[in-house]
Amino acid sequence: MKYRMTVAALMAATPPPVAAAAQQHDHNQHKMDAPAPSPSPTPAPAPAQHMHHGATPKPGSETPKPNAQVASGTALLPAAEGGQHGGLHAMTGDWMLMAHGYAWGAVTSQGGPRGDDMAFVQSMGMVTASRPLGDSARIELRGMFSLDPLMGRRGYPNLFAAGETANGRALVDRQHPHDLFMELAARVEVDVAPGATAFLYGGPVGEPALGPPAFMHRRSARYQTMSPIAHHWFDSTHITYGVATAGVRARAFQIEASAFKGREPDEERWGFDPIKLDSWSLRATFTPSPNWAVQVSHGRLESPEALHGGNDEARTTASVHYARGGLSATLAWSAKNRIPGDVLSAWVAEANWDVDARHSIFGRAELVRNDELFPEHGHPLHDRPFRVARFEGGYAYRIPLADKVTLALGGSVAAYAKPDALNPYYGDSPVSATGFAKLTLGD
Repeated sequence: MKYRMTVAALMAATPPPVAAAAQQHDHNQHKMDAPAPSPSPTPAPAPAQHMHHGATPKPGSETPKPNAQVASGTALLPAAEGGQHGGLHAMTGDWMLMAHGYAWGAVTSQGGPRGDDMAFVQSMGMVTASRPLGDSARIELRGMFSLDPLMGRRGYPNLFAAGETANGRALVDRQHPHDLFMELAARVEVDVAPGATAFLYGGPVGEPALGPPAFMHRRSARYQTMSPIAHHWFDSTHITYGVATAGVRARAFQIEASAFKGREPDEERWGFDPIKLDSWSLRATFTPSPNWAVQVSHGRLESPEALHGGNDEARTTASVHYARGGLSATLAWSAKNRIPGDVLSAWVAEANWDVDARHSIFGRAELVRNDELFPEHGHPLHDRPFRVARFEGGYAYRIPLADKVTLALGGSVAAYAKPDALNPYYGDSPVSATGFAKLTLGD
């Protein structure tokens, strides 16, 4: 087995405004406190909190529990996904500073003739600063960073994944590395009516209102070492060089619109790409209770893929997210329509169950219609779409090392279903296996 050591990202969390007296935190969650209840006898519904760092209302507060939390960009997940532990945080004057992160080492053997073996380290880190702006407004500054460029341009092996390029060639059966700058953005929100808040989000690097929360922010993917092979159907816009989003949120819904750069990041992962606002998206999210979040979104992306430079894309997504107790689950569908070109669809279903404080089981099933598995012109299967399924399941065991530090040890096995036409290239029944050790600050 051939191993290469790589280092990926560092991700942390975003702090809530100072209105809350106590904080709870989770690596998948980062929350802003709801505004203070109105003086009327019946308190207004509390709007969504930000994920990564949740807030507990003051003792005796009548503010209802929020129905949702912000996961990545402005995307929402159920409030019941709240974490149990805190990252690093401190007060400096009116500013609440927060830092959160994780790093995990993994060894994977991707099966079949086109699979590869590799040892790598992933990490993400995020720092945030937030403060109130008077009695009815708040501001939050976010920075999220990644050391993925140390992997090299080809990233890590991931059978049947496709999207972006390395050294001018299409990446197939691999997951591309993230950029050094994953997010440099700010969010300002203002209470405009009882239970309703208007917000502006944006910056040179951020995430538009398109698709479900990015996979690394979903608790349902808490121990999924590999990215979904449907990443470029759902959440490939989670790093966008230029984004501006405006929206309104209340206890049970959020409506928002974005202008952003449609082209995905280039191969130079250490620096900034040119910033543009040439694409748009709309998203509506329904959060009927703290256990459910349902989103639908649509966007028009200008030339998102370097290898399809003449093709724009219309992307439509829908997802349902559920959380209760130690269970978090996601079901999502997407269709990307190349203009001109085919309509390619994908499904993802994933879940993570924290059985107790030590044990977790998790799984993911995907069904993707992909026409990028053979990018070489002249290949007999070039540009032919194939519907491929991946099924992965695994287990993780958590070991608390300190008050805010946890080590999780685990692994997963993946199997695939595919048309017989792919057997000469991928083998009859490829099987992949991955083992990991995940070190987390804050969860």
